Amino acid sequence: MPKMKTKTGAKKRFRVTGSGKVKFKAAKTSHLMMNKPKASKRKARGMQLLCIENARTILENYVPYLRGRKKASRPSPAPKSTDKKAA
Repeated sequence: MPKMKTKTGAKKRFRVTGSGKVKFKAAKTSHLMMNKPKASKRKARGMQLLCIENARTILENYVPYLRGRKKASRPSPAPKSTDKKAA
């Protein structure tokens, strides 16, 4: 069976969170901003989450290798000893 291919357009537009949700950047934020209302510009800041149905479509068809991606758990740091020797 041949390798599955990731769509390069989807690779640039979507990110997968550690819990498996799909984030995207809102549209209409690149130019002609003086003609857009303040509220729409404010709402379009940052990243937003896709709804579950659309996220499933993206993960199954466009970015198949990000489907099962989870954050690697970081090992907890070793506890530091607090006892001091008397000098």
